[in-house]
Amino acid sequence: MAVAAPLSAEDIASLEAAGLGHIGTKMQALVERQAHDRHEIEWRDAKIEKLTFEMAQLRRVKFGKKSEQLDAEQRALFDEAVDADLAALEAQLAELLGVKRKGTEPAPERPKRAALPPHLPRVDRHHEPSDTTCGCGCQMARIGEDVSEKLDYTPGSFMVQRHVRGKWACAQCRTLTQASVPAEIIDKGLPTSGLLAHVLVAKHSDHLPLYRQEAIFERAGLAIPRSTLAAWVGVCGVRLQPDETPVATLAPGTGKTHRAYLWAYASGAFEPMRAVVYDFTESRSGAHPRAFLGHGTERAWRGSLVCDDYSGYKALFQGGGIAEVGCMAHARRKFVELHLANKSTLAATAIEFIGQLYGIERAVKDLAADDRLRERRTRAAPVAQALHGWLRAFRARVPEGSATAKAMDYSLHRWGALTRYLDDPALPIDNNFDEQQIRPWATGRKNWLFAGTLLAGQRAAAIMSLIQTAKLNGQDPYAYLRDVLTRLPTHKHRDLADLLPHRWEPTHDSAC
Repeated sequence: MAVAAPLSAEDIASLEAAGLGHIGTKMQALVERQAHDRHEIEWRDAKIEKLTFEMAQLRRVKFGKKSEQLDAEQRALFDEAVDADLAALEAQLAELLGVKRKGTEPAPERPKRAALPPHLPRVDRHHEPSDTTCGCGCQMARIGEDVSEKLDYTPGSFMVQRHVRGKWACAQCRTLTQASVPAEIIDKGLPTSGLLAHVLVAKHSDHLPLYRQEAIFERAGLAIPRSTLAAWVGVCGVRLQPDETPVATLAPGTGKTHRAYLWAYASGAFEPMRAVVYDFTESRSGAHPRAFLGHGTERAWRGSLVCDDYSGYKALFQGGGIAEVGCMAHARRKFVELHLANKSTLAATAIEFIGQLYGIERAVKDLAADDRLRERRTRAAPVAQALHGWLRAFRARVPEGSATAKAMDYSLHRWGALTRYLDDPALPIDNNFDEQQIRPWATGRKNWLFAGTLLAGQRAAAIMSLIQTAKLNGQDPYAYLRDVLTRLPTHKHRDLADLLPHRWEPTHDSAC
């Protein structure tokens, strides 16, 4: 097959000399379009092959002998995670195949869903055309209706939403008109956005595994299989991802889970915007924060980064753009551990100095920026200077390699970073605000990170970022997610930033 090559500068010049420059421009655009389409097809085919392979691996792991050795609770959590992973992969694969299949073959038929129990209360939502005048000028008549049912949930009880779509027909030209049902996050699925939001918040905020939610739903009148709940979680995780999520490869047959790491990036304690973004990775390599912050690229983040002394961060501070800010809580922790171990009087003195710095911070935390800066310079700076002088004086008397020497060296080597907050009222004294955002994961991590796949962790990271940021902004995470999941299917891509928790404005329905 012949492939068109880009026009050279000489080709374009020759066409312009012949008065055919416009043809050269069109040909060049056509060649570039063909190259772009070819790249898109190659990427899509490679992605389809990768997703298909990942799904096959997950199925082997799910039904492998190693999974049979788990106890009942572990098996339930294992099945939940794998089922959610499979549903997420299937959702991504369906989107890719849908693009590829468009216009060539029909979509596969969906299995017919069982009717919802008749004892559940029902509420009708009518959808009628805005205009019942036919294009030929005749008034259409209502000749019937189609009814579809979706399952909604408020804490403690189910409700069925009946979507009634009237059929309107024109007797003159036999035109049939119906209003469309609002798009859903799970196309033609059973759950409403309210039910999906409840499942997500219960799992990721209230730390309820899906097998426990299954039991709670059964008491409310309808037992939803945990495999179904897991599939919903998986699809919602895909829909709520900011970008395409890389899919990790399992190591089937080992019987072991891979160690993975969570990074939390939070806005500063004194910043007006309240937000936290979680990043779930397969290692603790410094390459991950560099990639997240776009280090070395045109989109590189610039500012002050409050962090501990982990070596993986060091490359971020090279070349300018990011200033290192130390965490005084980490410095204090070194001396606290030393004091607890041997009642060190030197450690007690250091703790006393640092305690004075924290006392000043408690007094100035609610002041305006200028006032906070003034207080830090007049009250805190002398204390910090005294602490630094004391550390230098006594460090010379401490044996090399001792625990006391290591505690002192931590502060002395990072002194510039530890005291940078004294000259910038927007900076905090420590990284405690960010570390507080890790606590929800420590409380409920076994509920979503059991299967050992990165996919589960990355999906949870996206959902937890939204839930935790909603909480930081005083929003009810259920109301927020219900509204976002309702609006997301039809929301314009260029306006997606409006759905972020710190910008979100509730609609009338979400506020109810």
